Amino acid sequence: MITRTLLAITAGGLLAACQPAIPDSGRGVGFGDSNFEAEQRARDAALAGNNIDSAIAATTPATTPVPDDGSPEATAAETARVLAATRPGGAPVQASPSNPAPAVVNAVGISNENNFDAVSDQRSIEADAARVAANRAQYQVVQPEALPERTDSGPNIVAYALQTKQSVGQKLYSRIGFNKARKYERACSQYGHADQAQIAFLAAGGPEKDRNGMDPDGDGFACDWDPTPFRRAAQG
Repeated sequence: MITRTLLAITAGGLLAACQPAIPDSGRGVGFGDSNFEAEQRARDAALAGNNIDSAIAATTPATTPVPDDGSPEATAAETARVLAATRPGGAPVQASPSNPAPAVVNAVGISNENNFDAVSDQRSIEADAARVAANRAQYQVVQPEALPERTDSGPNIVAYALQTKQSVGQKLYSRIGFNKARKYERACSQYGHADQAQIAFLAAGGPEKDRNGMDPDGDGFACDWDPTPFRRAAQG
């Protein structure tokens, strides 16, 4: 009997130790340790004055509804927040035609050259007109003149290209001599362009004569000169 009693007492002690602590319900729900007494006094004062609404308001946490993202309310709230952070004093702008003009901050202004008042102080309209007239007096008008006549009586490769009918490589003139290829390379290497070589070839007696070996195939065209571009230009 004694043993059963001891076992019952021991089991009860173990159950009591495992049971979690129950919070004090008298402190209320939603009140922290720091403001519970203040909230309790406010509620008691409101009840003493038979003001039930004030008592409920004193013990009910204030909540502010959060607007949905993208709604007009959310946009207005965000605009007010940005204006409060950027404008002096934090007051949002109330748009109205009767509002005074905003003050200009750090205004650089326009240059004197574009400011009529500043230019007027520096010089008058008459002075500007005199300066324009002085500049015009220095202009020099160059009258058109006739093109000068050619004084060079040398060969004209354009006229030669239009006068000839043979194609490149078509032999018309006899060429005799030795080492034609070597003489051709040495003679043509002296000119930077085929036009210059053709002028020199014609000036030296070409196309009938080829003293310098510039036309070894006898077609009348020296150093790979081609009359085709001049002929096409005349036809176009």
